[in-house]
Amino acid sequence: MTSEALEPFRLAQCPPAAYYVPDFITEGEEEHLLRQVYGAPKPKWTQLSGRRLQNWGGLPHPKGMVPEILPPWLRAYADRVSSLGVFGGRRANHVLVNEYCPGEGILPHEDGPLYFPTVTTISLGSHTLLDFYHPVSKEQPPDGQEGKEPALQTEEQRHFLSLLLKPRSLLVLQEDMYSRYLHGIRLVSEDVITEKVANASMCGCALGATLDRRTRVSLTLRHVPKVLKTSIILGRKK
Repeated sequence: MTSEALEPFRLAQCPPAAYYVPDFITEGEEEHLLRQVYGAPKPKWTQLSGRRLQNWGGLPHPKGMVPEILPPWLRAYADRVSSLGVFGGRRANHVLVNEYCPGEGILPHEDGPLYFPTVTTISLGSHTLLDFYHPVSKEQPPDGQEGKEPALQTEEQRHFLSLLLKPRSLLVLQEDMYSRYLHGIRLVSEDVITEKVANASMCGCALGATLDRRTRVSLTLRHVPKVLKTSIILGRKK
């Protein structure tokens, strides 16, 4: 698949730019990846509120990431995703592995400036709904309107779009969908397909359908541009 071949998977119902590729990997590859995730050493897991995760490739930092070599089982998929040209000719060098049990999720957030402005996600094991939100308005109310609630301030009011991510799919977010809007996963055990689910028909889901969540593992592959050289970290000069 080339970057041109990705264009048919662009979601026209979304602001620029979201691409959804169903069955990006096979069932056999999904099983292999899940075995690798759960076969990783226990110290690789970090327990957070609402999920647990593994960090691979280094710890992103404003001063630069100290790089770690990705294991072969992740490097193969980092290379495959990078070959689509989504990182501007660069290669994914960082992977977060998130595990979400039914009822778990993540609050609306943005990925921030430490990454190249593209995020790619491979879903394993279960579907989820990824919800998108307008950011909280920071504008001052007009004269005479002080004390009144600004528009679109509650989370539900700011929610304007969702994407159904099915197992083995690839999601690519760029441009406004990466930098302008927040995204999150609600802490629920089942999802209802509404008119806000932009790719429901592509996924063969009817409005009003209810989908029970199972345990989902996501691979979030990104490129960290600012990487420190090991020789600098160790105080050595070339």
